[in-house]
Amino acid sequence: MCNEKGDIHSMTNIRVMIVDDHEIVRRGIAEIVDRADGLEVVAEAGTVADALRRADLVRPDVILVDLQLPDGTGIDIMEKLGQSLPEVLPIVLTSFDDDGALAESLEKGARAYVLKTVRGAEITDVIKAVAAGRVLLDERTVTRRRADHDDPTADLTPSERKVLDLIGDGLSNREIGEKLGVAEKTVKNHITSLLSKMGLQRRTQVAAWVAGQRAAAWRN
Repeated sequence: MCNEKGDIHSMTNIRVMIVDDHEIVRRGIAEIVDRADGLEVVAEAGTVADALRRADLVRPDVILVDLQLPDGTGIDIMEKLGQSLPEVLPIVLTSFDDDGALAESLEKGARAYVLKTVRGAEITDVIKAVAAGRVLLDERTVTRRRADHDDPTADLTPSERKVLDLIGDGLSNREIGEKLGVAEKTVKNHITSLLSKMGLQRRTQVAAWVAGQRAAAWRN
């Protein structure tokens, strides 16, 4: 395995980049990913600057990022890649089980938030699921968030449920309005109402909740 590979491997492989400043951890993850069928590690990096440079060179399908790096954070990487390489799908792989970090990660485009306590086989499963278009959370995070609200959507109207699902798909208010054929102001009103009914405060919390439900359904 090398840090930057060409397109020698099968074109059907999911091209993965790993960003972690701990070399032993990074190489261990890379070995697990590279051994999995259908996955190929195309780059590794230990800093924000190196990650952005290498991502631009190899253009991975999926990027695994740690949140804490010597010259910034994984959030910085996701924010900048969202502008320069929006097709790259980010996965946060971190030691921090924190709702604030989770919400910010999802807001910057993370498709999964996974704790480093996860087993190796689960990492590869999450990569494949994200590459297939799913949004996932770590099971411990999902369990904790489910415990907070048994069924916070019980009082939502059919329109609010549609908006809820589309927020989970990563659509903006304008895009939701276009998809449902309603004004953006109507979408905002629906969001205000569903936030109140679900006991949430921010749109990113809604996205996190939907991701949690989808992760639970996917695992079942």
